Amino acid sequence: MISIDPKQNSERDNYKLLIGSIIPRPIAFVTTQSEDGIVNGAPFSYFNIVSSNPPMVSLAIQRLGDRKKDTARNIYDNQQFVVHIVDDENVAKINETAASLPASESEIELANLTLIPSENVSVPGVKEAKVRMECKLVQAIPLGGEEKSSDLFIGEIVRFHMDEAIYQDGRIDPRGLNAISRLAGADYAKIGEIFSIERPK
Repeated sequence: MISIDPKQNSERDNYKLLIGSIIPRPIAFVTTQSEDGIVNGAPFSYFNIVSSNPPMVSLAIQRLGDRKKDTARNIYDNQQFVVHIVDDENVAKINETAASLPASESEIELANLTLIPSENVSVPGVKEAKVRMECKLVQAIPLGGEEKSSDLFIGEIVRFHMDEAIYQDGRIDPRGLNAISRLAGADYAKIGEIFSIERPK
């Protein structure tokens, strides 16, 4: 067994260990809107469920040196965002939005995604997702000591939208959704074998 002290590692080395071992990671494609009305879209795999009562999700966004990414800055500014689940049908277009663009340009247009109005927030979503969640910011936590390196956002879901083809009796069909997960490097994964284990009483 190899044992490593993360304090003796570079940030990049720790990053490689994290993304290589914490797999698969769900991917949130997040839309936000700038004060100038530009709709930003970007994928993030530091994402998960926080609570079901009320329904909340977490999203961690790494900074670029001392600069916040557009998504983080927009969430701080208007405290709203929309989370979309990345699936096998939209992953190629979503991957295009990971390109580094100036804040004045929209990744949505670059990837030819279709904006769709939200019901409970001002930020639009994209039509190409089978699941999208309108979120309002609950808490934003800068992390990383004195020189902040990331921002952790907790958002409350105020509206769910699901493709009717994958939704039945309050449940989402995992095969129908066919969510894509993030691995390391350029690697992704599809839903593989599904098996069941009953929880002990």
